Order: sequence, then C-alpha cells, then structure tokens
Amino acid sequence: MRPAILTFAASGAELATRLAARFEGEVFHCGFNGEDAKLLLPRLFADGRPIIGICAAGILIRLLAPHLSDKQTEPPVLAISQDGAHIVPLLGGHHGANRLARQIAEALGGSAALTTASDSKFLRGLDDPPPGWVLADPAAAKPAMMALLIGGKIVLDGHAPWLAAAGYPVSFGGQIRIRISDLAERRERELLYHPKTLVAGIGAERGVSADEVIALVTQTLASQNLALASLAALATIEIKSDETAFHAAAAHFGVPLRIFSVGELNQERYRLINPSEIVEAETGTPGVAEAAALKAGTLIVPKRKSKRATCAIGRAKEPIDPLAFGHLPGLLHVVGIGPGDKPSRTASAVAALDATTDWVGYGLYLDLIADLKFAQTEHRFPLGDEEVRVRHALELAGQGRAVALVCSGDAQIYAMASLVYELLDAVGERRLTDAARRVAIELHPGISAFQAASAAAGALIGHDFCCISLSDLLTPANDIRRRLKAAAEGDFVTALYNPRSERRTSLIEEAKELFLTHRAPGTPVVIASSLGRPAEKVELTTLWALDPGTIDMLTIVLIGSTTTRTLKRGDGRTLAFTPRGYDKKAGKL
Repeated sequence: MRPAILTFAASGAELATRLAARFEGEVFHCGFNGEDAKLLLPRLFADGRPIIGICAAGILIRLLAPHLSDKQTEPPVLAISQDGAHIVPLLGGHHGANRLARQIAEALGGSAALTTASDSKFLRGLDDPPPGWVLADPAAAKPAMMALLIGGKIVLDGHAPWLAAAGYPVSFGGQIRIRISDLAERRERELLYHPKTLVAGIGAERGVSADEVIALVTQTLASQNLALASLAALATIEIKSDETAFHAAAAHFGVPLRIFSVGELNQERYRLINPSEIVEAETGTPGVAEAAALKAGTLIVPKRKSKRATCAIGRAKEPIDPLAFGHLPGLLHVVGIGPGDKPSRTASAVAALDATTDWVGYGLYLDLIADLKFAQTEHRFPLGDEEVRVRHALELAGQGRAVALVCSGDAQIYAMASLVYELLDAVGERRLTDAARRVAIELHPGISAFQAASAAAGALIGHDFCCISLSDLLTPANDIRRRLKAAAEGDFVTALYNPRSERRTSLIEEAKELFLTHRAPGTPVVIASSLGRPAEKVELTTLWALDPGTIDMLTIVLIGSTTTRTLKRGDGRTLAFTPRGYDKKAGKL
C-alpha cells in the first residue's frame, strides 16, 4: 500500500516530494490551507496506510493515541525530522516500520532510530517474516526473541534462507526450534512458519456457487492436512476468468486469482493424472484444475470433484510470488472522481486508482488526479470519442491488466458506466473480443456535479429532483423538450447538464421560457461552473434573471421548485434550500 507522507510546514515540502518519488508515496499538506490532520490521520491509520510524518513525533502520537488498540494490526507510523537526519519508527515496528526506516535512512543519508530490541540486533523481527511466509502463532515470537537476545541459537527444521540473511544464529545445537512446513500441524515449544508454496487449481461449470468452490478448496487442502496459510493463489483457465464464484473464493481465502491460457495449460497435459476428453472438447485442454495446479511445480493432490466444481493442489519448491505466477484476470474499475477537488474524492475511488496499472480517460480528468499517480500508465483521449475510450479500457483489461476508466463526477451520471455495459452486450461489428467480454467490472460512485452545486449554494435538492441533459448529440431534441415539460409540470428541482455549447444555444433558452410558465420569476436558480477546480464559480440568481448567454459546457444549472426559497445569513451569504415538509409534520405533533 502506498505510504502517506504528511507535512505540517512549508519547510518539509521538498523532503516530502523526494520521499514520494523514492517510495511511490502520496503527499498530504496539513495545516494552514491544507488537510485537517485531526481528520486525515485517523482515516489513513484505519485504512492501514503506512504513515510518514515530517514533523515532531509528539504530533503523530497525540493525534493517533485515541485510535490505538491492537499492535498486531497497526500500520507503520514514522516521524522524520525536517532535515531528514533522524527517522523514528513509532508504531508497527514489526509490520514494516523498522524496515521502512532503514530504507529511508539509506536514501536520505540519515539515521534510523530503532528502539525494538530485535531490530536493533537483527535485520528483521521473527514476527515480521518476508512476503511469502506466515508465522502460525505471532504470540510465540516474543519469548523466542527474548531467548535470542540473551545468546540463544536457532535449530531449524526446513529451509528458510531469510533467517540467516537477517543475522539469526542457526546451529544444530540451538535451543529455539523453528520449523518450516506447509502442513497444518502445531507442536509445542516451536515457531512454525508456513511458506506460501501451494496453489489450488480450480475448474467449474458456469454459474457455480461461491460456497461450493470455497468448501471444495477447503476440503481438498484438509484431505492432506495442508495449511490454509500456505495457500498462495487460486488458478484456473482464462475462459473462467469472469466466474464470479472464483473471485469470491479468492477474496474469501485472501489470495489472488491467477489465470493461464489454453496453451499454457496444455504444456502440462502429459503430467495430468486425470485427463478428460470431455474437458478438452469444451476448453481445448484435457485438464483445468490439475494443469493449473501443476503450474506451481508438483501435483500433490489430484483432482477432487464436488457437484459442479473441481480442485487440485500443486506445490512449489519456494514461496510463490503471485505477480510472477500466471496472469491477473482482467479487471476494469469505472471510477467517478467527483467534481475535481481532492476532498470530494471518495475513499473507494482513491483506492481503485491506487490499485490499477493503467488509467484511461479524457486528458483533463487525468490532470485532476495527477497527485495520485505514481507508476500508472496513462492513456489520454480528447473530449468525445467516448466509445473509442471505453473500448480501449475494456480491451486493455482483457489483457490481464487492472485498468481505471476515469470519469468526472459520478461514473453513472452522463458518463461512461452505461457505455461499458452497452459494449459488453454488443454484437456484430461492435462486439468486443472474448477476453474483453470476460473482464470483471467494479463501479466506484463519485459526487456528481448537481450534488456539489446544490451543496455550494445551500440545499436545493432537499426534496424531489431530476437531472436532464440538454445535449442533443445522443438524445433527440424533441425528447429533451418532452422531459423538460414533464419536469416543469411535475414541480421537480431540475438540474440541467450540458446546458449550452457553441453549436447548441436554443435548448437552454427554451428551458427558461418553459419553466417560467410553471414557476415564479423569483424562483432560485444556481449557476455553477468548474466545480472543485481553481476557476470554480457558483452564482445564485433567479429564473427571470438567468442569462443563457453566460452559460457554457463547464456549467451546470439548478432550477428550484415552487417551494424552493432563500435564506440570508449573518455573514451576508444568501443560500437556497427546498423544504421537505417538516414544518407541517411539526404542526401535527
């Protein structure tokens, strides 16, 4: 997960930028005209983000103290002096903070102030094994570390080169027993590490339930007393990459789902124990579960069957790096980034952008999230060409990449989400490749322009409302006129998207005249442009005073209902709101 780098003074900005570039971090400027650290820090901490504060240690301690509960789940938290000379891990020392402190010290030429006894003597704590290794009982690490610190030695049963690399003394005459095994057996007075060397190859009929797949994998592992903690991945054939149950099962076990092509699985056809002509006729290879498991190395549990699924277990000689094993299933995140400003982004959108390898979108939208970019490849498109843009994103995801299709506002509201599904459903010349049709889709809603405009001007959408686009590029003008008439007659607060362009000038003028036949001239109207951006402008006017000539494509117009009214505040601001009828309810109490 990307580290969050916090600065509390302008003097720390340059160091924050250097650290962000070196460690692919995200910079947050706290304090005056920046993020509210009292709100930001607990959120980052709860999300498990590594936190690097360029500040006094006391600032981080005071802000996080109310949120400390379980040391086993705390993310790394470090304080760095503004000159970069001192790097102090405060929390999560055995969950990466000490290791990160050493890396930062090396990069800056500073000093890592490690206070945990184990890390002052060894390069890694016993309760902080490297990726690909799981300590069965973390609580057992503390007494072992105490014994090592007073001169004890390790007797090792199995192969774990990282122990020697971290400086631990290994001897046949050792007193601290450490065992390496992918079996689910526990013994007293020993540390047990499970290497992630197991792969569950899976196959299934279409529409199999996640519960059936999860139960079968669990039973297959248990049949040979194999440790669930040693499971590195689920693996299957590419034509099953969109099987919902497989994704759900991978999430259940906390491992990735990896994909292999027919050709890759066919490389294992002569090592299969249970080849099937029926399976080959359907998929092009005589085995799916066994062949996928064999990609790990050795087949240790042949194919087992449930009613609609199959599972086999393969074992590798060394812990498996999932990113180097097979391919990712295609995944497309359709992301609404909100109006454009950082505070309006949802946590879901930020997480999706962080987790993707490729960003696809209109160039302006990509510019609005430039602060989140670290290693993603951008695919920039001009305004328009929406279908080309969406098709590119889907086909890119079909190559096994994690792709974000970036949309302004909310991805469903006059944006790309519906076009994604339209293309997935297309036939004939518009049909996508089979790989693109199989990609998983995750939608991340964002704050839409009508919500931001209403909030900036008060609360116009407090009662029934509707949204209408005045663009006739995709919707016939007469259909737009019919919807405007229905909204006016229905007394809806009405948000007008795409109100006017250089070519289209008449519909916004017609809308004004139409609403004046159903609304009073003094009806509140909000004109908002460039929301969430430096050029943001929000104007509260009236329906009569609305000037269509001042409106462009970066503007949204909100027309109040007959009940919408204004309120002048003591600070001189005038706000508009639409009552819902609570005054009537209060009168009946």
